[in-house]
Amino acid sequence: MPAKKAAIGFIFVTLLIDVMGFGLIIPVMADLIAQLKGIPVNEASTYGALLLSVFAVMQFLFAPVMGNLSDQYGRRPVLLFSLLGFGIDYIILALAPAYGWLFIGRVIAGITGASFTTASAYIADVSTDETSKAKNFGMIGAAFGLGFVLGPALGAFLSTWGIRAPFYAAAGLCLLNCLYGYFLLPESLPKENRRRFEWKKANPFGSLKFLFQHPELGGLAASFFLIYLGAQGVQGNWNFFTIYRFHWTEKMVGISLAIVGILVGSVQAGLTRVVNPKIGNERSIYLGLSLYTLGLLLFAFATQSWMMFVFLIPYCLGGISNPSLQSVISGQVPANQQGALQGALTSLMSLTTILGPLIMNTSFTYFTTDKAPFYFPGIHFLIGAVCMLMSIVLVYRVLSRNRTSESKAAAVAHETERPANVAARQ
Repeated sequence: MPAKKAAIGFIFVTLLIDVMGFGLIIPVMADLIAQLKGIPVNEASTYGALLLSVFAVMQFLFAPVMGNLSDQYGRRPVLLFSLLGFGIDYIILALAPAYGWLFIGRVIAGITGASFTTASAYIADVSTDETSKAKNFGMIGAAFGLGFVLGPALGAFLSTWGIRAPFYAAAGLCLLNCLYGYFLLPESLPKENRRRFEWKKANPFGSLKFLFQHPELGGLAASFFLIYLGAQGVQGNWNFFTIYRFHWTEKMVGISLAIVGILVGSVQAGLTRVVNPKIGNERSIYLGLSLYTLGLLLFAFATQSWMMFVFLIPYCLGGISNPSLQSVISGQVPANQQGALQGALTSLMSLTTILGPLIMNTSFTYFTTDKAPFYFPGIHFLIGAVCMLMSIVLVYRVLSRNRTSESKAAAVAHETERPANVAARQ
């Protein structure tokens, strides 16, 4: 039992370090790219998008491969390989003499970075019942939330020591955790429960087929895609925009992202549990998406630095829509297909992480140069707001159609019952 608790603790630390490492480097990445390319930070945004997208492409292609490898060789070697890959990536980023080295580092991290997939499998292996499984899986969300608060905050502090200091810190955390796991982490998957690697099961596009096999999910899946695509206006370009538009330092960027982590954690852990049961899923979706739209519009037209902090409030409150939309989507398919559905939704999210930065960051760069027909640095936020509005329309059409179908079905059932009732009375 103590060994199992120690293993669960290691998994929590692994995921925490994973998220922290990403959060650590966000505050300084924009200035590092600008420095290496010798260009202004607004033009560096496009190069930042390429780094985000290539990492997401590698994750999309290799996460199922690494997951399947862990089914054959065990969770332990894959987890340690993932940590080692991230450590090497951060060292490359810390020492990079040119932009191309950043690209190589992100490719390596994307290929090896299957820690969330493998850690989830490890938790499933060591959880003895459904109660402990739910409790242990809850740690994944806790690690993500805590990591996204601590990472940017620590990155902001370390940036005062130099633009590359956060990369050295992230590398040190990953490699120390890898060393700790090498000596103390037990294997969770017994040899008798392993299976041979199959390329068919490692196909990253396989899960997307599920959506084409269920046309009733079309509108809701498209809405889900647009929400996460619109959110890339914030996630992929926040540091570049605020440094360019308001001359924020790396420290200010880190503090702002730590505040985002606190707000998102508060909404997901507290507010959704209160609001959603009271007003229902449909109203929660409309309210949340409206707040997302409002927040993005306010970001787009912000003229003062303090406004960005204030406007984070409505934007982060938009998170109340996410659990409700997931609930509505999951209600469209039977219980025995929920796993396939979640895999398909995860693939959609991955695609937005690939496409989103290319769309948002490139638009930001273009509309801050002389080539644009007009100057508008907040264009990517406006694009995000349009995505959110389109998702509202799609959800409304689907749910309205569903209500109409249910009303017609109820009316038909009522008409069918009437003759039977008359005959029974006679």
